[in-house]
Amino acid sequence: MHSLILIADDAPEMSSTLDTCLTRNGFRTFQTNASQAMLATQLNLKPDLIILDVRELRADTLETLVKLRRQSDTPIVVMSACDLDGERLRALHAGADDYIVRPFNPDVVVARLLTMLRRSGALAPERRLRVGALEVDTESYRVCVRTSSGETPVAVTLVEFRLLAHMARLPNRAFTRIELLDACMADVSASTRTVDSHMTRLRKKLMAEGVSDILESVHGVGYRLQKSG
Repeated sequence: MHSLILIADDAPEMSSTLDTCLTRNGFRTFQTNASQAMLATQLNLKPDLIILDVRELRADTLETLVKLRRQSDTPIVVMSACDLDGERLRALHAGADDYIVRPFNPDVVVARLLTMLRRSGALAPERRLRVGALEVDTESYRVCVRTSSGETPVAVTLVEFRLLAHMARLPNRAFTRIELLDACMADVSASTRTVDSHMTRLRKKLMAEGVSDILESVHGVGYRLQKSG
């Protein structure tokens, strides 16, 4: 089950783009009003992360933020159009874990949310990740193709394994080359061209086992693992 994100906003029209961005990337969302009433909602829903999407940090918003932090260690992100250090500091001192300025880059927002969810333990790693016929075992570091005739191991390098595991956690989502570079090759000297080279080799290995429709290039973006059906 994908992480549940509670979006508390003071203007629903502002959060429609955010909600679309999150659901497209595999998150479940629930929207409510950015008021004291959200405190009870938060307790009932038990979301994995809360986004406080507001035009400005009013006194009542800060009060809500303080109360949320007192009663829960759920990660809280404040999103606002105000790009002032003073506002950032007010939000962080009141209990926010991050402050994101509108307009935002969807890929950057998703990456930051995933980082917070991993740190909080909300993204419990799955041992076996499956996308179509492809299976990635995150404990044994094995990759295989499962068909009606049985299981065929696929020999991959450590970086290739990381790339497959990273994309398999969010099937159908397009990852940029920069995202993949940061997530899977931060400990090596590499460039976006290196990502392309690894993907070319991975595609050849998968095609050799009869899997030609899972690893896709997304023009102008990067790559994804396409889950059919």
